[in-house]
Order: sequence, then structure tokens, then C-alpha cells
Amino acid sequence: MIGKDFIRVLYIDLTNKKADIQERKDLYKYLGGAGVAAKLLEENMKKGVDPLHESQPIIISIGPLSTIFPVVTKAVATFISPHTGEYGESHAGGRLAMAIRNAGYDAIVITGKAQKPTYLVITDKNIEFKDARAMWGLDIEETGRVIREREPGPGKRSIIRIGKAGENLVTYSCVNVDTYRHFGRLGIGTVFGSKNLKAMMIMGEEDLPIANLKEYFKTYQEIYKKVTQTDAMAKYHELGTPMNIKVLNSISSLPTKNLLQSTFEHADDISGETFAEKNLVRKVSCVGCPIGCIHIGQFRREFDKGYEYESISVSYDHELIYALGSLLGIKTTDEVLQIIEEVELAGLDAITTGVVLAWATEALKKGLISREDTLADLEFGNTMEYVKAIDNIAERVNEFYYTIGKGLKEAVKKYGGEEFALLYGGNEMAGYHTGYAFALGQTVGARHSHLDNAGYSYDQSAKELKDDEIIDYVINEEKERAVLTSLCICLFARKVYDRPTILKALNAVGINWTDDDLTRLANDVFFTKLKIKKELGYSLENYKFPKRIFETPTMWGKMDEERLNRLLKMYIERVEKEYEDWSRGK
Repeated sequence: MIGKDFIRVLYIDLTNKKADIQERKDLYKYLGGAGVAAKLLEENMKKGVDPLHESQPIIISIGPLSTIFPVVTKAVATFISPHTGEYGESHAGGRLAMAIRNAGYDAIVITGKAQKPTYLVITDKNIEFKDARAMWGLDIEETGRVIREREPGPGKRSIIRIGKAGENLVTYSCVNVDTYRHFGRLGIGTVFGSKNLKAMMIMGEEDLPIANLKEYFKTYQEIYKKVTQTDAMAKYHELGTPMNIKVLNSISSLPTKNLLQSTFEHADDISGETFAEKNLVRKVSCVGCPIGCIHIGQFRREFDKGYEYESISVSYDHELIYALGSLLGIKTTDEVLQIIEEVELAGLDAITTGVVLAWATEALKKGLISREDTLADLEFGNTMEYVKAIDNIAERVNEFYYTIGKGLKEAVKKYGGEEFALLYGGNEMAGYHTGYAFALGQTVGARHSHLDNAGYSYDQSAKELKDDEIIDYVINEEKERAVLTSLCICLFARKVYDRPTILKALNAVGINWTDDDLTRLANDVFFTKLKIKKELGYSLENYKFPKRIFETPTMWGKMDEERLNRLLKMYIERVEKEYEDWSRGK
């Protein structure tokens, strides 16, 4: 996009093994990332058709500043979610954005279904459809190793792939990106599997022309100093997001044992501090980031009798420690890492997996399901039984695991237990129980993610919040994040990239936007996503929150169901009015 007035889109047809490139001037006003990906999804999706039908698209987009400014590291994927049946969006770092940029593209659209398991090789010179039958059935680690051995370009290439869960169409399968990053939530790995698409390898050697190098370097240095010489991002390098475990536990906001508790008696034992002292071996960065927020922990596993051990390295963060730690009552860092590894190899979304297993544990205890269903003695704190269950989910070994492989929304239809199923807007709960802003925010967010609008952060303000303050925050924050994600800026850098900094970076590379342009973009992306959701049948009318969230105290005490329902109604009325105004103005 830099030095041009169009978005270069690569269209790939898996059915016919064809590729086409289009230069789309009409997409230029959406910049890239979430904006471009949402528009491409809107025009390519098939309404009223199963999310896993071969005609449904996978979109991956980068932004104009991707990897050329610090911490602008993300690629954004959009798709129709097989997990919720509506808008799907996920973000990933690693080397992917750099690889797409070096291959010469701003966005990729994939449709169709390969006749046999296939992996794609995308470079600046060619698009190849390669046989992946020998890799079908391999886990994430094995698949990556095979492709690294087959394909050139170490250090420049990006390898993204699915595991057994994606092949078997578990609706919350992820796509692994360069080993330690992921397109995590809402089932993009399932869409890959439905298309017989096992993996993609992307690389290139394209140069990026920047007209005013002097201004670019000056701006780069200013932002780099802001990233590295202030405290704006220091916490992400030090303990990283696992620092949240102790903090949330201290304010009764850490979901524990399927949210039967909001504090965990073993929180100190699985805290960020304990991981750092016992397991942390290195820190890794995405390309274009100096922070090193990816924390790699190591645990030792016995693989044979006679004191035969191997050391296993796994990345960990707050959400994984929550979903596969406190929520399951796991008491040690080694055990948490062992469960994380099983989820990683299978290619599952960690949050949904943990929430599903926590529900199943309670459902088993209450007699809604049996040991014949679970094939494992699911009990809070029982690590090895959870490891078995994770493999059973990926393999979909019986009717029970086939059902929970569709997530909690489907599980409660068959088995009951809706009152303790931790769902917000059809997606499983993230690792916070802070109060009304979080509960509302994940429910109404475009992708039903805590990161859509960070309500959990607003809950932690040093005051009790009024209803209109919560509504204003949730809407305005999601719009502002639409700007950041259209530029593919890592949300950890949101304090670095305020609007003046964003405009300075854009102007330094010849994109002469104003603050009004950013406001227009924020509204366009926010309401384009809502338009897609509406066209796919999404509605929050008559929505019911799970009873459990009102039974367990938050940092502000127990939530009042009537108030949360009132907030939801206020949000719907406000957004619907704004949507009508936006639609008339288009």
C-alpha cells in the first residue's frame, strides 16, 4: 500500500488450483488489517450457507505500517465462525505480516476446497498447491518440522498450520503461526480443515519503497524510544500478561473452578512470578517488535522408565494460565505447561478448551454426564485426566466429545447445565470476572472477545461506574481499537500509538490522513462488522447471561442481573441508532 493508492489482493481458488491478483483502489480507504479484512469478508461471504461450505472465504490482511514501525506486528484473519455461526476475526503475530508484505501482498482471499489435503506455498514469484496427504493426521509440531525440511527460507518464511482438531472440524480449532503465535479463537482452524488446507508457507524478497527515508527514520526512532525507554510496555517484557494472575486473585476477579470461585487458593503457585522463577527460559518477539512479550516456559517430562526425561518448551500467558490453570484447579506451573502443550499440539483454542473442560467437570459431578461419556475422571486439579480429555476432544472419539467439540452452546442443548456454562455472546469466557464492563464488553464485542473493548480494564478503575459511563466506554473503545487493528498495531502498544503518533507514522510514509479520517475509519469498520453480523442473523434480543456470573462475587461484589440486562438494552438502543445514522450516510 505504501507508495500506491490500492490494496493488492491475492485470490486463491483451492478447488481449481488457480490464483489471481487484483489491485483494489476501492479498499484503500480501509487502510488494511481489520478494515480491509472485514470488507473482503462482506463481499465474499455467502449468506445462509454453512460456515464450513467450500464457498466461504478465509481472509488474511496486513496493514500499511506492518513490520516497518515498532510493534506493528499483526496480521488479521476474518471468516464466518463455525463456532458462533457469525462474524469471525482473529489476530496473529510471528513472522506472518512480514512474509505477506515481502511476498508483495496486502491481503489474501482463499475460497474453494482442495480435492486432497494440500498446503500452499506463496512467494513473490509463484503460488504452489502442494500435496499434504503425508501430513494429514500430524500434530502442530510435526507438521511444522516437515514443512521446514521441505521448503526454503529460514528466518524469512512464515509457516501456519492446523492440527488434528482442525482436520476433525472441532469448531474451536486454531491456526498455529510460527510455533508460538496463533489465530486462536472462533475456529479458523476448522475452516482450514473443511477446505483440506493443512498449512501455508509464505515468504518473499520484495523491496518496500519509502519516498522520504529521512522523515521515516526520524519517526521510527521517536516511536522506538517511546516503546523501549518509557514504561508504556515494560510490563509485557518483564512478567508479561501472567502478572495478572496475582492481581486478579487479590481483587476477587480470577475465574476459578468453573467460576465457583473468583479467588484461587493456589494462585501464587501458578502466578507470573512463579513461572518466571521456576520455568521461564527465554523471551521471544514477533518480527518488528523489540519487547519480547512471548514468554517460553520449560518443564521436564519422563518419557521412559529408568529416569529418562525430556525438556519441553511451551509459551504461556495469562489467558492460558487462567483457562488451563485456575479454571481447572491446576496447582503447579509444570502441570499447567503440560496441559498447554497438549492443547498446542492438537491445534485447539486454549480458552474455549479450558472453559469446556471446566463445564464438563462440573456436569460430571452433578450427574448430567457419565464416566462413559468422558472416558476420564474429570476432577478439578487432575492434570492427567484433562490431558486425556483434550486428546479425546481433538479426535472426537465418541458422541460426547463430538458434541463438546462444537463448544458449550451445543453441549448445553444436549446435556443441560446452561446455568453454569461460561458463555458470552456464544463464545467461551475470557480470564476475567471483574464486573459489568467486562460482562457486557465480551457479550457485545464484534468477535465476542475481551480484547474487542477491554471492559475488564475499565472495571478496574478506582471508582464504581455509572451505566452511561460503561456504555460510552465499551462503544468508544471498540471503535478506537478498530483503528489500531486496521493498522495491525499490537494492542499491547495501544498506549504508544495514540492518534497523533498514528498520524505521524502514516504521514512519514506518504499516507496523509487527518484525525477526521481516523474517526471515519473507526466508524466504518465498527459498523461494517455489525452489518455482517446482522446479515448472518446475529441478534442480542432476548439474550440470557449465564446464572453463574451473578452467583460468584466480582471485585465490586456480586453483579445484579437486572442491571446487566439494562446495560445490554441501553447498548443495543444506542448502537442501533448510530448504525441507522451510519447507514443513511453511506
